[in-house]
Amino acid sequence: MNEIRDLIIGIDFGKEYSQICYYDRKGDEPRSVSMKVGSEQFEAPTLLCHRGEHKDYCVGLEAEYFARDRGGILIDSLYDLCRKEEAVQVGTETKQPWELLAVFLKGMLKFLGVMDVVKNTKCLVITAQELDQVQVSNFQRACQALGFLEDKYLLLDYGESFFYYIMTQKRETWNRSVGWYDFNGDRVQFRKLVMQGGGPVLVQLEDLGECSLTGLLTEEAEASREKAALHRDSDFLAFIQKTLGTDLYSSIQITGKGFDPKWAKQSVRLLCQQRRKVYFGNNLFAKGACGAGKEKTEDRNLKGYRYLSPSLVLTDVGMEMRVMGSPTYYPLIHAGVNWYECKAGCELILDDTKELVFVVSTMGQEGKKRISMGLPGLPVRPNKTTRLSLELQYISKDLCRITVKDLGFGEMYPSSGKVWKDSVKW
Repeated sequence: MNEIRDLIIGIDFGKEYSQICYYDRKGDEPRSVSMKVGSEQFEAPTLLCHRGEHKDYCVGLEAEYFARDRGGILIDSLYDLCRKEEAVQVGTETKQPWELLAVFLKGMLKFLGVMDVVKNTKCLVITAQELDQVQVSNFQRACQALGFLEDKYLLLDYGESFFYYIMTQKRETWNRSVGWYDFNGDRVQFRKLVMQGGGPVLVQLEDLGECSLTGLLTEEAEASREKAALHRDSDFLAFIQKTLGTDLYSSIQITGKGFDPKWAKQSVRLLCQQRRKVYFGNNLFAKGACGAGKEKTEDRNLKGYRYLSPSLVLTDVGMEMRVMGSPTYYPLIHAGVNWYECKAGCELILDDTKELVFVVSTMGQEGKKRISMGLPGLPVRPNKTTRLSLELQYISKDLCRITVKDLGFGEMYPSSGKVWKDSVKW
């Protein structure tokens, strides 16, 4: 690979297969990393294998080999394990899901062939099909275990990866709507990337339905296969007609297992009409994650665009304080950020009050509301001699966890050690 420092890395952590790529600054594009030297195989099975004789783990294709031919212990449901909190028994070892995830990510990073990859990484971006509270926690703990600081890694779901992939391509591929057909075996889902003008431009993925494809392609007689292909092509053609309609599209993206140009002859011809550009590949999400890292850490070309992710926090949260002697509004949480990136904190001194009051405003709604948090058992001290630390962290899209600690006030009023916690839906 061309890069050895200030690496921007994208990893697609998929249910069945995973991929890794890095940003090639010479080529000015994300570049996929092969799982075999000299080959075009960019997908690694999302597998781990515990090698008892070596007392270590291997990933991907190597994991398949050692489990099949060398008696290793195969962990073949890694994606599902990382959606859980329960520990896993691997031989004689008990492992937490985040520990196994850290092992897998470390194994994927080795394919880059870079010494001390953590030290030389500017931004690691991991994308998965969806991100719930447990998954986010496991990803965060895994990245921390590998040595990545909080500001050195990002998490995205597939929808946001799609957004960054599209928006970092040439403008003619997205100056109108973009269609996305996502295959999963015999099912295909269609989504449309649309933009609404203004400042900033709001970008959203609209889910416009899915359908089942008949004509299961198996190893049957040639005549049966041809008939199945015709059925499959016909079903997809009808779905295209229904979903595209008469709208104008700059490009169409096709992802997932289940699509093959060999059977989609009529379908592809229809997709290519009206000068639409049609792309099919399995590296979109890894490259989208990599493009997101480049955009967020270096380019910042998309400041005028806001992707309306389902994970966005829609509330601004702050407090009214005196800063440098002057009354002011002190912002803590800003709306328009994914919940798993929403974290804020500060230290403050109480002034004639025994509670905290948060000022909250919600996107799309007028006015502000004030929400109080009591501090029962607060030590009795003279005014302005109680110093507190305040931390806010979202643990889901709607739920914010508040942690307050009594810091005391120097040697005169040592900390009581009291901690107050609350979880709030603003």
